[in-house]
Order: sequence, then structure tokens, then C-alpha cells
Amino acid sequence: MDVTVALWMLTMLLPESISAQMSMDEADRAAFAAVTSPLAADAAFMQPTVMPDTTVMPAAKSLSLSGEWSLAPDDGDGHALWDEAVTAHVPGTVHRALFEQGIIPDPMVGRNDSIAEKCSYKCWWYKKTFTYDGSLHDPLLTFEGVANRCKVWLNGKLLGEHEGMFGGPDFDVKRALKKGENILVVRLDSIPQTYLGGWPATANEAWKYSVVINCVYGWHYAKIPSLGIWQPVALRERPAVRIENPFIATRSVDGDMRLVADLKGKASAAELTLIVKPLHFEGKTQVFGHTVKGGAKQLAFDFKIDQPALWWPNGMGGQPLYEAIVILSSQGRKVCATRLTFGVRTIEMRPFPEGAAPDKYNWTFVINGKPLFVKGTGWCTADALLDCSRERYARFLHIAKLQNIQMLRAWGGGMPETDTFYNLCDSLGIMVMQEWPTAWNSHNTQPAAMLRETVTRNTLRLRNHPSLVMWGAGNESDKPFGEAIDMMGRAAIELDGSRPFHRGEAWGGSLHNYNCWWDNYHLNHNLNMTAPFWGEFGIPSLPVCESVLRYLDGEEFVWKPAAESNFTHHTPIFGTNDEINRLEQYAGYFMPTDSLHNIVFGSQLAQVVGVCHTLERARTMWPHTTGALYYKMNDNYPGLSWSCVDYYGAIKPLHYFARRSFAPVASVILFDRTNMACQDVTLPHYLLDDNETLAGDSVTVAWAVYNEKMEAVADTAYSCLATGKVQRLPDIHLTTDDTHALLLLFKSDVRDAQGNLLARNWYFANYETRPGVILQARKTTLQYRREGNDIVITNTGDVPAFGVTVSVPGKASQLLLSDNYLWIDAGETVRVSINLDAPVTVSAWNIQH
Repeated sequence: MDVTVALWMLTMLLPESISAQMSMDEADRAAFAAVTSPLAADAAFMQPTVMPDTTVMPAAKSLSLSGEWSLAPDDGDGHALWDEAVTAHVPGTVHRALFEQGIIPDPMVGRNDSIAEKCSYKCWWYKKTFTYDGSLHDPLLTFEGVANRCKVWLNGKLLGEHEGMFGGPDFDVKRALKKGENILVVRLDSIPQTYLGGWPATANEAWKYSVVINCVYGWHYAKIPSLGIWQPVALRERPAVRIENPFIATRSVDGDMRLVADLKGKASAAELTLIVKPLHFEGKTQVFGHTVKGGAKQLAFDFKIDQPALWWPNGMGGQPLYEAIVILSSQGRKVCATRLTFGVRTIEMRPFPEGAAPDKYNWTFVINGKPLFVKGTGWCTADALLDCSRERYARFLHIAKLQNIQMLRAWGGGMPETDTFYNLCDSLGIMVMQEWPTAWNSHNTQPAAMLRETVTRNTLRLRNHPSLVMWGAGNESDKPFGEAIDMMGRAAIELDGSRPFHRGEAWGGSLHNYNCWWDNYHLNHNLNMTAPFWGEFGIPSLPVCESVLRYLDGEEFVWKPAAESNFTHHTPIFGTNDEINRLEQYAGYFMPTDSLHNIVFGSQLAQVVGVCHTLERARTMWPHTTGALYYKMNDNYPGLSWSCVDYYGAIKPLHYFARRSFAPVASVILFDRTNMACQDVTLPHYLLDDNETLAGDSVTVAWAVYNEKMEAVADTAYSCLATGKVQRLPDIHLTTDDTHALLLLFKSDVRDAQGNLLARNWYFANYETRPGVILQARKTTLQYRREGNDIVITNTGDVPAFGVTVSVPGKASQLLLSDNYLWIDAGETVRVSINLDAPVTVSAWNIQH
């Protein structure tokens, strides 16, 4: 049924006064017909009590089976060739093990991914020999993630089989497990190959009939379908009476909390004790207690934290976290204890200023009672070979924090993200919109039971994380309806209830737009785009030259590259959709396409223009636009991509420009065209202050416009009172004489009453008049020195320096700077912090060599 028809039928059944004010959130909630959520259930109140003796608290017993395993190919007839086995690490994948053992070449360079891909279409065997001391009560064998279809044997006994890579299988092994040596064997079935003539026709569409990471099946980025035991494996004890799935949710910012947990086993009378203590911050430990009776059931208790420390998104406050220890005691003996980490924060979704509407979600995020414009980006699965290490996550997520990112959209092309990812987001204040692994209506073909298991397991696993602020059904389904979507909506209510759920993205007021690139629109299109909420948009660019040379694997760069070249292969759809001509179009706006450097540089500038102007326009439209998530943060495979950080970790210019566009205090100029040569133009100018830290203060705004001779064709400064989140300043008016230039450069500064620089932003225009003119402006000179972790740069010339760039040759994938691609006025000195103790080079787009 068409969504408009469905909503119309629903609203017709309601009284007019109610239906006129109903939001899509409310309509969905009614449609999902969920039973009571954990927050709405009846709950007893836990009273403060005394601290128990934690010295005798039972530890959660388990035996890790991660680490080294044997990996062997199948003989093609269902038997393992153990004589050919190699060592493989769990968590890990078949492809990573084969690469580490030198059996296949690096899948990320050249066209080696096709070699790795062939390994996905074979069966493989894993084997682990381990010693068990017999100490676990009622042991459960738990696989946290296997890709994808497997059979499992323990000591020759078939335990069962499983499909779906986001949790499971779990097996009761008390009959098969023995004291002493045990042998665990896992057979991985080959990935099916299904080609239905989709987009592109060469993509393997088998993912539409399973539940997997789907962006590695060849429709985008990589074509190395995941295969392996990619998450930890362990034997876990199950006490006869125990607590499972504890969940702590915030009911109010005053510290009113709720604990929900499953009681397993029969307890005639047991004591439940909850210890809540600050994690890594100063505060008071509190203890609560209550008596529980009866058999297996869900428990619900309310308790109150005194003087709660609130968790805030990046840029709005700190990220204090609490540790909770839940202890169950029976007949005076502690029988089980479990730990979890949580934050105190509330989420409310309010409508746009025009009010609730049945065709729009309430898209205004309100965290701890404060509405905010959400600044964000998309998040891709971190690695096609499933390197989910803390080190890899930490680099990308710390870069996101420095970019002033407040939200990542973990979209339906990827996965329900790992505990490592969420732990880092909790600590960094990065909110997450978590979608289930569906896309383009695949929920209609993916097995219902498999999707249900994925949703249930991962909702229970992730729901304690304060960074998780929204559930989503999937990516770009134009018909997000049916049993699978309803199941996801009910689960969001019945298993959580503290976060919104959206049946699709883009949907209900959120928009995606890729007219620039896929439809070859001019960059002017992105300068003028608007949306109530941006869920996706962007422009792809090449990685830094260092990374491109890495995956070219010795191939000589020639423009235009051949269809079968390594260069073409590392484009969004492997060169099958006119990517080279699109790259020439967008890079060609800025630079002649006669060298690798120029193609890289031109494409990166197109990305900056195509993203940052849209972000800034969106911010100025608050509260009618409530957020902007550009696409995207990272890559799972190296190449021409929408990311601001490439697969290897090298940072593109977009990161630093977007950091200024997303700064809590920013001065932005809105453009409606990239080329204004010989035109009268009026440019809106805004002061943005997310947290209203400047409200009522006097500030000085200074802006200037320069031509390619670095002559100031306009220069203005004035004082004003800062008034709120979005303040329109006097427009910038330029005449035809002012804009008669091959290149125009704009700079805007905001300073406080003491003259301290609060914000600086700068822009470039008219560059299409002559390819390469952006590097042909009047030159200046720079001097720089190192002082500890700072690079101190002085503009020693008599004109501004722009595009001032700090780099460390050979270390691009490790380099992280506090700022880069700077504007430095004549005679001005700036400091840039650096994370590497290595020789640096400093250049500028108009430096005199």
C-alpha cells in the first residue's frame, strides 16, 4: 500500500483534533501495535541500601576460544584438507588469514580483490583445539559473529548450523563438552553467487537473500563477500539462577532511572543489588536493593541517582559514564553478577516549527532538554576484510570528534556496529543512528527469522549505550513497509522504548541527493540544496596522492586511464558507470586534467565545495532544518569515494573545511553560484553559535574579498551584539567591478571584545574561468618552526596566504593535525598541533618557492 494512502486511512479513523496533530512517529507506533515498552511497564522502586561485600562477588566465568585457529580449504567434496591448513586468527576472516600467510596478495591494491573474491565462493574449515577444566556450570558455546552460513561440531558431535553474520550460533554443549582436550570444528559454506541484472549488473545480489554486510558484494566500494569467524567465540557459564540482558534507561535528567532485566531460573526469594558508580570521573557511588521472587520473568525497577552527571553530544558538554554492577543473591550466597556501562541522558523528538504532520517524523533532536542542530556524517563498515580493531576505529572516530561531528549514520549498507565502536562513541560524545542491514527493499526478500534474530540480539546488546540515539530499518527503500519493518518497529518499542525508530532513510522529512555526480549536475546545484533534514548527500574525491600510488601498485598514471586499469578499478562501481568522465567533469572545474596531482587536487576541491556550502546553508535554516549528515566519514576499500578520510586513514581536505563549517561558533557566507565574474551579487552572511555562548556579548566581524592579484576588492569590519544560534549579519554586496576577477577569495573573522579570534572561515570562487587559476594567485612567503607538538607558521609576505598545508611525506595515513588548509593574513602567526614526531613540510596554494 502506498504510504500516503496508508497514512490517510489511519488518520481518517482518528478524531479530527488528534489526526491533525499526529506525527509520522505516532502513526508508526500505532501501526506497529507493540505491547508495553520497558519504560512503560509497571516497576517497583529500589531503595538505597548498604554496599555489599564485593570481595566475594562471583566473577562471570567464561573460557575464551578466540585466538589462533587452523584454517583449511575444502576438497570440493565436503572434507577439510587439514594437511594444507594455515594459522588464522579469530576474530578474523578467511581473506585476512590468507593474506597474512602470503597465500593471496594484498586485496586492497591493484585488482587483487578479484583473487580474494574467488575465495568467498569456496568452502572453508576452521578448527580449534582447547583444554577445558570442567568448571563451568551449564556451559553455553557462543559465537558472536560468523560470516555467513556454517555448521559446527564439538568433539565430532554436530551441534547445529546457522546463517546470518550478526550474532550466533549459540549451543548448549554440556553433553558434548568434556574435561581435558576438546576439538571444535566450524565449516563455512561458500557464498552463493546470484546475478539478477541489478545495479550494477556485475554485483553479486546474494546478500538480498541473507543478512550480511551488503556493501562488499560489488554494488559499491568492494566485491569481497565476507567469510570467516569475524567476532569472538567463548564458552560461558549459566548459573541456575541468573540475571540476563540488564538495561538501564534514563527517565529524567534529574536522575530518575529504570533497570530492566530478565530473571532466569527459579528463585523462591532472592536479593537483587545494584551498585552504580562513576566511571573515570569524580562522584558518589550509590547502592540499591530489592527482593525478587518467583520463576523466570522480566524485572523492572526504578531508582534515583543523586546529582547525576549528564552525558552530552560532542560540543555540548562532557561524556561522563557510569558503571553498574547487578548482583543476584540467593539464600545468602551471591550467585551471579553482571556489569554494564551507561550514561544519563534523555532523547526527545520534537516536530518542525510548523507542527506535527502525518507525512513527517519529528526531526528535532532534543538531548537532555536542549534542542540541537545535528552535525553529522555517514559511517561505512570500517574494512572489507573486517579489521574491527580498536586502533582502526579510534583513528576515524577521533577524527570525527575533531571535525565537530555529533552523529554518525551507521547505514543499512553496513552492519549493527561492534561494541568497540560504540564504546568509543560513548566516550567521544558521537551519537549514532543505527540502521539494520537492509537496503533498497531487501527486507522483502531477506529471511524473516534471520532478520528477527539480528534485530533482537543486537537491540539487547546495544541498548545501554548513550551514544545510540535512533534505530532505523535500512537504507533507501522506497517502500519501507511489510512484516519485516513492523517487526523492527515493534522490537524498538518492546525491547527498548527509549529511542525513536524510523522505518526508512530517507523518509518522513529526511532527504538524500546525488544529482551532483550521478546526474552530472553542476556544483551550483549543491550550493542551493535544502532539506528539512539531510540524511545523505555528497561528492566523491580521490584520496591523497600517497594513497592512490599505494593502490595503483606500480601502474603508471595516464589520463584518461584505460577501463581495465588499476586506477579505473578503484572507482565507485569499478569503472562500470562512466566514473572517469564524471571525475574529469568535477576535477576539471578546478584544474587541468594533465597529472595525477591535478586530478587528485581538483576532485578534492570539488568535494569541499559540494559538501561544505550545503552544510552551512542547512545550519542557517535552523529550526526549519534540524540536521545535516553528509556522506561520509570512512571507507572499507581504497579509491575514489565520498569519504573525508580514505581507507588507509589519510585525511582529505574536506575534513578540515567541514571542521570549520561545523564549528560551534562559525561565520558563514552563503553562495548560490561558484562563478560570479562580472556580476552584481549579494551574499547572505551569518554568525552561528550552537550553544549560544556569545549571546549578549559584543563581537567584531571582519570580512574581506580578494582577487587573483591578492588585492582586497572589498574589506569591512563592524561590531555587533551576538543574539542566538543563528544570527543574520549585514549582507555582503559586490559590484561587477568587484567580481571582475579570474579568482575570488573570501575571508570572514569573528573576534571577541578582547580581539581574540573566535572563528575564521574562507572560500574560493570564479575558479572555472581558467583551470588551475586557484594555484596562480599572487605569491607570498612562509616561515615555520617546530615547538614541541606545535608547528608555528608565520606569513612573512605582504599578502594573505591561503590553502596553507602541513604535511609529513610518507606518513599521510598516520598524520593528524589540529587544523590544515589555512588562511593566514600577512604578518600573522598561527600554531598547528601535530601528532607525529617527524619532519614536516609547509606549503600554500599561493606560496613562493
